[in-house]
Amino acid sequence: MTDSRPAFALRPVSVVTAIVVIVLTALSARYGYHRDELYFLTAGDHLAWGYVDQPPLTPLLSRLSTAVFGDTVMGLRVIATLAAAGIVVTMALISRELGGSARAQTLAAVAVAVSGQFLAVGHMVSTATFDLLAWLAIGLFALKLLRTGDGRWWIALGLTLGLAVQNKYLVLLLVAALLVAQLVVGPRTVFRSRWLLAGVAVALVVAGPNLYWQAINDWPQLTVASGISEDDGVENRLMFIPLQLAQLSPVLVPFWIAGFVHLARRPEFRAVAYAYPLLAVLVLAIGGKPYYALPLLLVLVAAGCEPVVRWAEQPVRRGVLAAGLALAAITSAVITLPVLPASALDAITPINKEQAEQVGWPELADAVAAGWAQIPADQRDRAVIFTQNYGEAGAIERFGPSRGLPTLYSGHMSYWDWAAPPDSATGPVLLVQYPEAERALERHFTDCRVVGTVSNAAGIANGEEGAPIALCAGPIKPWSALWPELRRFY
Repeated sequence: MTDSRPAFALRPVSVVTAIVVIVLTALSARYGYHRDELYFLTAGDHLAWGYVDQPPLTPLLSRLSTAVFGDTVMGLRVIATLAAAGIVVTMALISRELGGSARAQTLAAVAVAVSGQFLAVGHMVSTATFDLLAWLAIGLFALKLLRTGDGRWWIALGLTLGLAVQNKYLVLLLVAALLVAQLVVGPRTVFRSRWLLAGVAVALVVAGPNLYWQAINDWPQLTVASGISEDDGVENRLMFIPLQLAQLSPVLVPFWIAGFVHLARRPEFRAVAYAYPLLAVLVLAIGGKPYYALPLLLVLVAAGCEPVVRWAEQPVRRGVLAAGLALAAITSAVITLPVLPASALDAITPINKEQAEQVGWPELADAVAAGWAQIPADQRDRAVIFTQNYGEAGAIERFGPSRGLPTLYSGHMSYWDWAAPPDSATGPVLLVQYPEAERALERHFTDCRVVGTVSNAAGIANGEEGAPIALCAGPIKPWSALWPELRRFY
């Protein structure tokens, strides 16, 4: 079978990729760790086949990145930057797979590079970072399977799916949407290949250890997902459509509309187009966050680049396109990258609260150290620091030793599994609470009084600003009896 696809636009795509890498590297350490990154670093020190709220791949990659590139913010984020580079290249490859010219491939690389969601997850380590790369790779291999009819692409799909499950379970929604769309609109001949079962087997072998871990631990991920849906499900559903338009960039809306039409008109690829509305329905049904559907939307963006290139053949239209992409780059960078002074982040928080979550962790450790200093020296050997969430715990683990703080404990997510205070730790107990929790944690302890509050130097209203630090006489019962009550999955 003759390959009629255009040659890969190696030089221009490489230039776009290099610019992305340079920008992300230059800005990687401007603020500080995100709360999730602090958690990943600790999880990486407790390597396992699973955690209550996530599979093991992101903690493992975090540990590898800091081991190779240095135990710093910049060293940690090298792995995210490399994933971002892979995302840019994969977008160009998707465009090429659909017959996109060199200009269309370059445009696909530029389009993802200026999108808000890409810059947000490419700037820092998150499960969404590697999830985006995996979804795009699955989209690419699915298109190859549909274009060529070569069943051996099921092996690549199975391998990628297995690795994606080791990072984030949301990829199962993508697979469900693609399979249902393929069954409904065809062509169904791809399901007749003997390689399909081989692909399924590869996926199960690669993902199996984590699925086994979840099974023997009573599927805690389902509890976490249920909590997210209960807490935020209504808001997520209301904001789904607005954020689908905004989180990539409004400038890219014509791209993905053109991409949907382009794929829907081609019988061999139309299932990929219809998979997106099916995925949207699935996300809405479970009350998932709107960004869950964005990776497949980027596949539509890549598909739309050839029609957009043809539309922009006239000089005036090329100017409009260039201006639109420049506007998208500026707005996306301001919203998602650390280009503003930290003190200005209150203006960004309503749109992207993750920016502010990278500020103030050393100050939190300072406030905890000040509270710890109020415990008499002769009582510290039986005293405990207990935090309400994993961000606080991760910050104290990262910045506490240099401030003389001991091992801390938390009941949040996998921290509950990693260590519990001994019953001999009868108190005092220093509680690091969450501002919005109304000090509910104190009911588990006696004689609590607030001895400090968390305040960041930038003065921004992030999730920890104003967090009360309370000093309590001790737990209301031995830690071994109290510990089950302190577990929090969300």
